[in-house]
Amino acid sequence: MTSSAREWLAARPASLWWLVLAAACVIVALARPQMVREESLRDLLFVVDITGSMNVRDYEAAGEPASRLDVVKAEVVRILKDLPCGSRAGLAIFTERRSFPLFSPAEVCGNLAPMAEAIMALHWRMGWDGDSRVSAGLQSAVSLAASFGADLVFLTDGHEAPPLPYEGRRAIRSEKTIGGVIAGVGGPKPAPIPRYDEDGREIGFYSVTDMIHGSRVGMAPPTASLAPGFHPRNNPYGEADLSGIEHLSAVRSSYLVEMAAEAGLGYAPLDRGPALEKAIADAGRSRIARVRISLDPIFAALAFAALLAAHLSAFRWPAAVRRILIPAIATRPLASFSRRAGQSASAPRAAATQKMRAPRLPRGRHATPRKD
Repeated sequence: MTSSAREWLAARPASLWWLVLAAACVIVALARPQMVREESLRDLLFVVDITGSMNVRDYEAAGEPASRLDVVKAEVVRILKDLPCGSRAGLAIFTERRSFPLFSPAEVCGNLAPMAEAIMALHWRMGWDGDSRVSAGLQSAVSLAASFGADLVFLTDGHEAPPLPYEGRRAIRSEKTIGGVIAGVGGPKPAPIPRYDEDGREIGFYSVTDMIHGSRVGMAPPTASLAPGFHPRNNPYGEADLSGIEHLSAVRSSYLVEMAAEAGLGYAPLDRGPALEKAIADAGRSRIARVRISLDPIFAALAFAALLAAHLSAFRWPAAVRRILIPAIATRPLASFSRRAGQSASAPRAAATQKMRAPRLPRGRHATPRKD
C-alpha cells in the first residue's frame, strides 16, 4: 500500500469499514444465497373465449371504451403477476365448440414474459369458426384442465351462437380432480356486436337481419305453429328466428352459474377487482411446496448502500453544506449538557480551593470590622 493510500485511509477510517462491508456483501451475493420456505401454490389453466361477442366494448380503460377480450387479457396477466413463484399456469382459447390449448401449465415467475406476450397477442381472428357453443367449449375445457392436473379458469360472456335448440344443451360432466371458476365477462345491458369485413376492418355493428334468432336443429318449440310462415312439413319452425335480440350481447350470468354448478366450479364476474382472485382461491385447490427464494438481490442492494455510505463519509463537504447537514441547533443540547456538567464538576473543586486559600486567624481572635 502506498503512503498516499495509507494517509487517505488514516484520514478516513469510517470509509474503510464501509468498503469492507460492501466487499463482504458482494462476496455473499456472488455465492447466490437462498432461503427455503413453504408456499401455497396453484396450478391454473386459463381458457379465453375469443368469439365475436367478446369484441363488444362494454368496459372502459383509461377513459376509453374497451372490448371484453382486451379487458380479459389484461386481467389474466395481472392475476399471473400476483401468483407466487412456483405456481403453474397454462393458456387455451375457446371458439366454435372446442377449447384448444396454446401452452400447457408452466412455472409463472420464470416464464412470465413469454406468457404475458402470448396472452396479449390473443385476437378474435384466431378463431377457426364463427359459432359459439359455450356449453360444448366448457365441457372441452374441463376435460383439458383435468388432463393437465390444473384448476380451470374459463372466461366467457356465455353468449351461445346460434341459439340453443328447444330441448336445450347437454349436461356438463364434472371432473372430481379439478376445481376452478367460470368468470362472467361483460355488462348486464345488451350492447351491439362489432362487425368486420374479410380483411378484419370494422364496418359497423350486426343488425337484426344479420343474425339467426332461433335454432332450426332438433325438436321445434310448441309455439312454432303460431309463428308466421309455419308449415308442418316444409317449415316446421316458422319464421320466428328472423327477429330477436341475438345481434346484441350481455353477460349471461344465470346461464353461467347453472353450468358452473353442474361442472363443480365456482362463478365470479370479471369486475377487474379482487372478486375473481378470491373466487379462484375459494373454488380452486392449492398445494404446499418448499420454495427457494434467492437472497442475492438483497445483498447486492446492501453492497451498493455501503459503497454510497463510503463515498459520503470520504467526501470533504464544504463548510456551508456541513452547516446544513449538521445544524447548530442539533449540537446545542450537547454543548449545554457539557457546559452544565463542567460547571457541576468544577464547583466542588472551586469551593475546596477557596477554602484552602482562606487565611487562618489566630486562636482566640475574631475578625472584626475595621473602623476608620
